[in-house]
Amino acid sequence: MWADSHCHISFQEVGVSAIEAARAAGVTRMITIGTTTEESMAAIEVARAHEGVWATVGLHPHDAVDGVDGIAGILSHPDPVVVGVGECGLDYHYDHSPRQVQREAFAAQIRLARQLDLALVVHTREAWDDTFDILLAEGPPERWVLHCFSGGPPEARRGLDLGAVLSFSGIVTFKSAADVRAAAEACPLDRLIVETDSPFLAPVPYRGRTNTPALVPVVGAAVAAVKGLAPEVVEEATWVTTAAVFRLPDGPEGSPAAGDPPDEAADRPVEGADRPFEGADRPDEGAE
Repeated sequence: MWADSHCHISFQEVGVSAIEAARAAGVTRMITIGTTTEESMAAIEVARAHEGVWATVGLHPHDAVDGVDGIAGILSHPDPVVVGVGECGLDYHYDHSPRQVQREAFAAQIRLARQLDLALVVHTREAWDDTFDILLAEGPPERWVLHCFSGGPPEARRGLDLGAVLSFSGIVTFKSAADVRAAAEACPLDRLIVETDSPFLAPVPYRGRTNTPALVPVVGAAVAAVKGLAPEVVEEATWVTTAAVFRLPDGPEGSPAAGDPPDEAADRPVEGADRPFEGADRPDEGAE
């Protein structure tokens, strides 16, 4: 069974019909990601209504000008389907929000994740130095993810040495992504997870189509090929690590119904989170 650690089911291009399609493809756990106050509420509603789906609440750097008060208000009411803060971070490629505003919103969300003991989902694009500087200044939470990892081994080393789990997307299949594949090859197996970031970044050979959670096995198989492993090995390992980093309950699917307490058995640390790295955002949809 596969877990898609980062998708946008509430986006119109994906939709809840993608959940059943994903299950048919062997993807039985999905984290649907908040990017604004409104999208975070939509993600929560999807997670409440569908077993095996959880949500995060966050403010994307594109929308940092909106401020964090809206998502902080949502997070002030604990919900068992909410398992993380984000996606948040820095995007210096588009600069849809001023950079200082992005930095302030990112720092505020790091603090929220720490205060609430939730996983942090980090987006970074063309902003590695500032991303790591802010994490160091604020102190990264115990559990955090570098989503849609798009760097190479040096950036992987920096993230992993700060305790990150690296999440690999369809980028790992792109012809031009040799650095990303090198990072995936060197990353310890228990420190990586897989995602689609659907509806974005469909993997080869599905480029040009709308991405969906059903394609996360394609991403996982690409990671397995890079690491010289059977896909089933990556499938099992990423399932376990996704459950650990987001503290998902035990069981084959099983997001709790609204109001149910989280499974205490899921409250285990990410294995190897303090291990040094051993190896040496979202890009444009048209990237090769």
